[in-house]
Amino acid sequence: MVGQIDSLHKRFGDIVASAELTSTDDEHDPEGATIAYERAQVSALLQQARLDLAALDEAVVRIDDGTIWSCSACGGPIVMERLLALPGVRTCIKCAR
Repeated sequence: MVGQIDSLHKRFGDIVASAELTSTDDEHDPEGATIAYERAQVSALLQQARLDLAALDEAVVRIDDGTIWSCSACGGPIVMERLLALPGVRTCIKCAR
């Protein structure tokens, strides 16, 4: 996850740097996606990766204090399969609906 964040951060920097070096009108570029679109896409991916990492860090704390198995909404159990699929999940299936 940290490697993904580092890679996305570098990619974002590369996009910004390339935009500074060009004077083309990327809003009307017939070749494809605009620099603004690419920057927004990488920015959103970077934000999601940071949120995912924070959720995993919180899950480690919940493992350590024994609350990983308890739904934060109803207090009921969170099944192992759900935790394996979504390690940062805080609610049971019933409360997730």
